[in-house]
Amino acid sequence: MVLEQTTRRVTRRRVRTRANLLDAAFAVFAAKGFGRVSIEEVCEAAGYSRGAFYSNFSSLDELFFALYRQRADLIAEQVAEALALDGPELDVPASVDRVSEVLLLDVDWLLVKTDFLVHAARDPAVAQTLLEHRERLRRAVADRLARATGPTALPVVLGDADGAARAVVAAYDGVTTQLLLDRDIERARGWLGQLLTALLTDGSGTPERDPQ
Repeated sequence: MVLEQTTRRVTRRRVRTRANLLDAAFAVFAAKGFGRVSIEEVCEAAGYSRGAFYSNFSSLDELFFALYRQRADLIAEQVAEALALDGPELDVPASVDRVSEVLLLDVDWLLVKTDFLVHAARDPAVAQTLLEHRERLRRAVADRLARATGPTALPVVLGDADGAARAVVAAYDGVTTQLLLDRDIERARGWLGQLLTALLTDGSGTPERDPQ
């Protein structure tokens, strides 16, 4: 019993240490840029030793991927929940409005993600891992579009649900790039809604119907 309680305390402490390291790393990455931050700086910001860092992560790349997984899971969950509200049928304009309202648009995160994207572009192994993580959002959108029934028909030019999901992710990437420059979140949400409506419908807000 005592051993079990001790194990639980150690596990809780380890989880808290890992979470604190991730939070500290996010703040330091956003302020200074990934690639210009050392493990020592992350440890100092979190108030831990290098030993605490290495008991949780083998490198800054591994720490970043843990951070990226957190955000990717959050974004995928936001999109899935917004799209699930229609039930079996998918009301594209209404879903676009909901997705545009809830989707994470955080400038600090975009700064960190962009820095790491440049880093990954120069390292094929890192790039492959990053691509695998990016698939989470695409799968969340594609799975929902593939299950949708009712009057909505995706534009033929997009191909199948997977093609439509890739277009949605590309639109999100484009809008967030602009957001990095002008820092106007409300305008970014408006642009995102317009882009997704144009991509997934005939552009007028009324879903395309199957011509058959």
